[in-house]
Amino acid sequence: MTARILSMTVPALNNALKSLLTRAGAENPDGDTREILCAVLSCSHHQLILRDDEVPPEIADRAMELGRRRASGEPLQYVLGSWSFMGREYLVGEGVLIPRDDTEVVVTEALRAARRFRDPVIADLCSGTGIIAITLAKELDATVYAVEKSARAFRYLEENLSRHQAKVKAIRADLADCVRDFDDGSLDMIVSNPPYICSEELPTLQSEVQYEPRLALDGGRDGCDFYRTIVRLWTPKLRDGGVIAFELGEGQFETISRLLSENGYTDVKGAPDIQGTLRAISAKRQNVANPFPRRES
Repeated sequence: MTARILSMTVPALNNALKSLLTRAGAENPDGDTREILCAVLSCSHHQLILRDDEVPPEIADRAMELGRRRASGEPLQYVLGSWSFMGREYLVGEGVLIPRDDTEVVVTEALRAARRFRDPVIADLCSGTGIIAITLAKELDATVYAVEKSARAFRYLEENLSRHQAKVKAIRADLADCVRDFDDGSLDMIVSNPPYICSEELPTLQSEVQYEPRLALDGGRDGCDFYRTIVRLWTPKLRDGGVIAFELGEGQFETISRLLSENGYTDVKGAPDIQGTLRAISAKRQNVANPFPRRES
């Protein structure tokens, strides 16, 4: 049983946490300490710098317990129970993919493309925490569907939808099954951050990533299984002129670009992250027989 902390100032607690994480070999003990303290003290990074008051024992105990979880290798996002993405806070935890900055690239591309349409209808496949669906719904006057197979991830999706009062229709289903519930030519956009890690690479990923659900990571032998399934099954659901947008794994642009071109997509574009890696791809479905062509705004 861990001894209870009797009294400790914020600077002292900061030092104790940082020492614990440093000894455990944490990659960024300063940053992890700051995030844990801001969470338990309900303050901003700037406010934390100014604090030198006494911390109630139960709060100090809570901070050290979170520190021990982080020191064991558990992802910081799971430890904190929430994480920020594009200015909004999302509930996260074991069983759901952690929101990452990489996904901002495909969301930015999806927002740019969707604004061409009047009242767009969008499907977010492999939705997870719902960060893509919620951002699109909050930023656009759109009808958004969020499809997620995992029961554990779906719980976070529903909680985040409620938290942000987002007008998103959540569907718990395998994307290969629920596709039949959408009429052909009914969507203006399909967007997805699918599993895209090669199966054989999963055991080599850093220890933190090993905590995340394999279902949200494993993209098959070459990492592209889900892209192929989505393009094959969901392409008919796009209107003439509709857009598809994917997040990409490193080095996947050429493969997915070819996949899209071979399936009748045009205007294929890649978008880089801040390191210059092509992290998103978008393309347009055009010149298809469609009784309900979509008028752009």
